[in-house]
Amino acid sequence: MTKFNFANPEFFWLFSIIPVVLVWLFFTKNYKVASLKSSDISFYTKTGALTKIQPLLDVLRVCSIIFLIIALARPQSQQSSVKTKTTKGIDIVMAIDVSSSMLARDLKPNRLSALINVASEFSINRFSDRVGLVVYAGESYTKTPITSDKALVVDILNNISYDKVINDGTAIGMGLATSVNRLKQSKANGKVIILLTDGVNNSGFVDPMTAASLAKSLGIKVYTIGLGSNGSAPAPVAIKADGTFVYQLSKVEIDEELLKSIAKETGGSYYRATDNKKLQEIYDEIDKLEKTEIDEIKYTKNEELFRPYVIIAIVLIFTEWLLRFTVFKSPLLGYNTRRHAICFY
Repeated sequence: MTKFNFANPEFFWLFSIIPVVLVWLFFTKNYKVASLKSSDISFYTKTGALTKIQPLLDVLRVCSIIFLIIALARPQSQQSSVKTKTTKGIDIVMAIDVSSSMLARDLKPNRLSALINVASEFSINRFSDRVGLVVYAGESYTKTPITSDKALVVDILNNISYDKVINDGTAIGMGLATSVNRLKQSKANGKVIILLTDGVNNSGFVDPMTAASLAKSLGIKVYTIGLGSNGSAPAPVAIKADGTFVYQLSKVEIDEELLKSIAKETGGSYYRATDNKKLQEIYDEIDKLEKTEIDEIKYTKNEELFRPYVIIAIVLIFTEWLLRFTVFKSPLLGYNTRRHAICFY
């Protein structure tokens, strides 16, 4: 971005002397008297044309003063640029429950799809951070290691679905432990796990609080999210021969006390998402809480522009001097004829 300014604008006060100069030129011109004795009146007549344009000398002088004042004010063009430097990056692992209950339809179109949409947007907006994915049901595994490639993370998120390969269930402890394992070698200044589930811990061989204590010892903060409406929700209870699910109203059971304890142990927070809007608000709040620190360094380059004004002023002064002592050198030029003392023989 380029700006035009003056380094010394206080010199513009010198413009106040211009009227003084004009008055001085007017009075000194009118009080000069020339005496000439000549027997030929034609000599005087020849000077008439030059007399009419002699005020040009005063114009040149005033213009040179104006350009000198502008040069003293030091006009500059200023170019500014900002360099962004990331001083602290955050490593984030999202631990996502992919058990069959995540297909419940109390969120639209279902809990898992709603989560994927929000988590994808969250990942894209973490410009300076790295993101990893862990999925869990009755067991857990790493879907993608921590990476700065957000396009890869979003692509993998969009391909997450209910996995019939791993055992069904909700192994919160194992999901958290796998996430901690992803972050234990991290050199980032901030390490965060976002653990999301819609049930109670009923599988796995790792106690959730043991995994939480391990996270705390490694300086990892855990945000826990309980996903599901209050009361009952249409949830899959069986699979038909064609592979589709049978849905019926089932009671929503979330171990909120466990999730609160995990968050408290690690310095994080617990949230409850009962609908799509609330889920979006939770991720927005986490996004605000866990910010990457960025330093902005502003560089300014000034280019001096006074030289052309100095050159113009010098040219005007020299032109005035040259004209005054050549073309307008006659003693009759420039004087008030009413004040002339001229004798003719």
